[in-house]
Amino acid sequence: MRSTMADGGSKNAIGLGRVIVESLQAAFLAFGLAVPILALRTETTIENVLMLQPRWNYVAIASALAFAGRFLYLVFPRRSRAPKAKTTSKAASGITRIISVAGLAFVVAYPLLMLLIVGKAGSIKWIDNFGIQILIYVMLGWGLNIVVGLAGLLDLGYVAFYAVGAYSYALLAASDPVKAFMADLIGPTFWPLWAFWICLPVAGILAAFWGIILGFPVLRLRGDYLAIVTLAFGEIIRLVLINWVDLTNGYAGISGIPRPSFFGIPFTAAPNGFAATFGLEFTPIHRTIFLFYLILALAMLTNWVTLRLRRLPVGRAWEALREDEIACRSLGINTTNTKLTAFAIGAGFGGFAGAFFAARQNFISPESFTFIESAMILAIVVLGGMGSQLGVAIAAIAMIGGTEILRELDWLKAIFGNAFDPTQYRMLIFGAAMVLVMIWRPRGLISSREPSIFLKERRAVSADLVKEGHG
Repeated sequence: MRSTMADGGSKNAIGLGRVIVESLQAAFLAFGLAVPILALRTETTIENVLMLQPRWNYVAIASALAFAGRFLYLVFPRRSRAPKAKTTSKAASGITRIISVAGLAFVVAYPLLMLLIVGKAGSIKWIDNFGIQILIYVMLGWGLNIVVGLAGLLDLGYVAFYAVGAYSYALLAASDPVKAFMADLIGPTFWPLWAFWICLPVAGILAAFWGIILGFPVLRLRGDYLAIVTLAFGEIIRLVLINWVDLTNGYAGISGIPRPSFFGIPFTAAPNGFAATFGLEFTPIHRTIFLFYLILALAMLTNWVTLRLRRLPVGRAWEALREDEIACRSLGINTTNTKLTAFAIGAGFGGFAGAFFAARQNFISPESFTFIESAMILAIVVLGGMGSQLGVAIAAIAMIGGTEILRELDWLKAIFGNAFDPTQYRMLIFGAAMVLVMIWRPRGLISSREPSIFLKERRAVSADLVKEGHG
């Protein structure tokens, strides 16, 4: 309790009463929020009549959880989180490196493990929906981490660069004029097989170009104003994709996008296909495994470039900009170039991820690039720990993998009824998880930072000495 035993039994009773009152207040607040969300479910009958199905048991569960959570929070108060000027131990840095190496080894062996555990038919779902999907968001998180985590620039429109990369590849690879031109240039047989490898760097460059275009108007903006402008930029790109029907085909999207080949060898059952070339039995799992290792290579390239840039003057300039822009200017650092390079490089990696997404899906539309995608990527960076590569990867696994895991929890229907669908509550669950993380780990899952440069010994810097930046 907040009161001590030395204060006497009366004060203990008052403390307990206050705990109960505040817990009841939390339960009442949860009740008010749960009634419009959980109490009633709309269903349409065969006669096209709208019916309301009461679900007051869900409201009761939500209120009980709120009461219990508030009660435990007050009974076991947190210790004071006063800032302490300290650095983490060398052992902690070593543990982080061991976790990184072990995690990378597991990811590399992940497709083979799935093949051994669930076989060819069952492994496609686990490699595609879990492995590839998570790695796409890991790459996007690492790209945004350059802008938000290293440079301290709050970007709410990162999905725009994701969309630019996807549509750049789709338009270059699937449009008839481009296909005719490239067919004349390198041959009608080779262009479909090499379209992805030729257009991938072009998509990244175009996305970086749009990052520079966004960077110029926001050079003098910081904090909330910067966030509003980047949010507007993301929405402008989405509306352009919807309304420029002649170019983007609007809501109908673009289909027939060429899929990646194994450096010119298609994943088909033809005599010149991948399976026939290497003497294997044809199966769709070959393409899925290749896509997994392709996005893994792109993600690791993003990580490698980011780590190398942090040690260069531009990387140290990003971190100086994050800590204090005024002091950064006083040191003679060109903040204009610093911001533009952060936006351009981060946008370029988003463009690479977008091109891979378009090639993997074989179809794209504006619905894939809404604001919720930007919010999801930013949440991954914030929850993982801004500036932490490992933290971003862990947060992406938790958020994206957790969403897919909810689809496998059909056994919960035995508790809540056959009408219960866990996927409908994924945002509610993740919202509650984000609140808990912000309470107990306000600077992210991995809040310590390894210095970009060091003298004699590298020691990770405690989160108490690292600022989030003012953007």
